[in-house]
Amino acid sequence: MAKDKIVPKRHYNIIILVMLVFFVISFITNILNSIIVDVKNSFDLSLTLTGLLPFSFFIAYGVMSIPAGFLSEKYSDRTLLSFSFLLMTLASLGFAFFPGYLVFSITLFLLGCCMAVLQVIINPMLRVAGGEEHFAFNSVLAQLVFGLASFASPFLYKYLVNPNVEENGGIAEFLVGVVPEDLPWVSLYIVFSFIALILLFVVFFTKYPKYKKKDDEVAGDSQSYLSLLKNKWTILFFFGIFCYVGTEQGVGNWISQFLSEYHGLDAQTVGAETVAYFWAMLTVGCLLGLVLLKFMDSRKLLIGATIITMISLILALTGDANIALIAFPAIGFFISVMWSVIFSLALNSVKEHHGSLSGILCTGIAGGAIIPFLVGAFGEALSLKTGMFLLLIPLVFILSIGFWANPLVNNKTISFKKAEG
Repeated sequence: MAKDKIVPKRHYNIIILVMLVFFVISFITNILNSIIVDVKNSFDLSLTLTGLLPFSFFIAYGVMSIPAGFLSEKYSDRTLLSFSFLLMTLASLGFAFFPGYLVFSITLFLLGCCMAVLQVIINPMLRVAGGEEHFAFNSVLAQLVFGLASFASPFLYKYLVNPNVEENGGIAEFLVGVVPEDLPWVSLYIVFSFIALILLFVVFFTKYPKYKKKDDEVAGDSQSYLSLLKNKWTILFFFGIFCYVGTEQGVGNWISQFLSEYHGLDAQTVGAETVAYFWAMLTVGCLLGLVLLKFMDSRKLLIGATIITMISLILALTGDANIALIAFPAIGFFISVMWSVIFSLALNSVKEHHGSLSGILCTGIAGGAIIPFLVGAFGEALSLKTGMFLLLIPLVFILSIGFWANPLVNNKTISFKKAEG
């Protein structure tokens, strides 16, 4: 009798945990896009100082992405996850009870550091927990959860800052009552601390499977980083990720302010909803991108998506209010394929040290710190519209990737498979 095939055990509790972590990362990260106008008004900030807030958060990715890889080799998943959620709880509570611009900047930096650590840990966990053969599907599911959280968080903000908060029920009234009367949006960080505290207990008491990381999940030694930094492709694709995240956040962070300043639309309602739709369309675009990658070369897809993104950005900045309300979410839809295409082209352009390369590329997330800050600085010196036109520069660089990228392995398409047959 033939022996039964051994099926690797799937750890559904870990899959659910990873999805929860993805949700929390997105929920906390992208709320800044919605509250930026309130923060600016609450602390009486210039556009430059306002731009320093996303800088504080995303620069933490640049600081922590590579160290997080080394930490993941030294400490267990439980230890790093527990410490990250503990720090998130304390940082969020600290700001909720001592709200101020400096405290908020420090809080955002600490939250960004925690997010960088979480990002490094959860992908290998998801691969092992769900099985390698299901990793692609689970990764797409995680992106859907990520997008859902980005879509949902602006509505929590809208719920809490409602001037008639008494109508929303006891919980909203209680949360807003804890924070200063003129800073209702700060109550969001009480919610974040509560969520992080719950996950702290969950991750601490969860049993984790033992596993060995794949080559592209292991942080290499210093020599591997030095070797990669001498490779021109590493530097070029680093700037590709830098430009993508900078564009994504440069649009997302300033949507509400732009709609308020140029079209007189309320940031707490219309602005928050438009930000939510921006992230919702980005999620939908990811799914369409996965399908299109089966039919066309990723470089051609990148070129097409970037050109349409540039057209959408110009329409959003020059059109009337109705056009802007459509064009800004459209930008989210068309930039959605850029991250995965740029990242995969980078990994396929280098023969070895993929773990170290991933760390360097993730450091490029610091673009989400630099570019929105530059938009704010130019916006203050000239105008916000002029500052947002600067986003065409990183988009031009992303467009160029489609022309000069020369991967060792191309993405397989359906037509390519038929040709092989």
